[in-house]
Amino acid sequence: MRLLLVEDDPMIGASVQRGLKQDGHTVDWVRDADAAELALVSEVHELILLDLGLPRKNGLELLAAWRRRGVSLPVLVITARDSVADRVKGLDAGADDYLVKPFDLDELSARVRALTRRNSGRATPTIEVGALSLDPAAHAVTLDGKSVALSKREFSLLHALMKQPGAPMSRAQIEDSLYGWNEEIESNAIEVHIHSLRRKLGAERIRNVRGVGYMVPAER
Repeated sequence: MRLLLVEDDPMIGASVQRGLKQDGHTVDWVRDADAAELALVSEVHELILLDLGLPRKNGLELLAAWRRRGVSLPVLVITARDSVADRVKGLDAGADDYLVKPFDLDELSARVRALTRRNSGRATPTIEVGALSLDPAAHAVTLDGKSVALSKREFSLLHALMKQPGAPMSRAQIEDSLYGWNEEIESNAIEVHIHSLRRKLGAERIRNVRGVGYMVPAER
């Protein structure tokens, strides 16, 4: 999953980016409101992590402006402002969740998973398509109840496809989901990962939709 981190503190930003990357996410990090606005133009992110104490334009103003414009991405506020009044302001401005610094990275990851699960309309933590099951928290995949070992990239790709079974994703959409800014993408990288997934799961579980892309077929 590709996330946008808006945080001006270099130590906190680097720590959060590193921790979420280790959890399998792609994290684009910007340090002010103007850069955040530019980043949203690409429409590739699934969730925003927003600090409120930004230079020039604070995060609360930025969040309120996004909601007025109809930006519907889930927003998790990460801030040192810990009073009840601050939390109320943040949530009323359009935040979906509010986490006070300092926080544990495991809790941050859990909140990210909860928000994306809620945004996709799922109630259960695991994603199941027929005999195939994926657990984002445990980074585990099972097929017919048996564990399947996947690389981080393979897991992220399968996760992206399983979130909307029956809906094909183009190669460009997959690349946008898996790779962040300045990450080099080899010309056949997606095809290599797809080939590996099909070998491990069975070719019928990752279908090529000619001229469109790839999908996990919906089970009826």
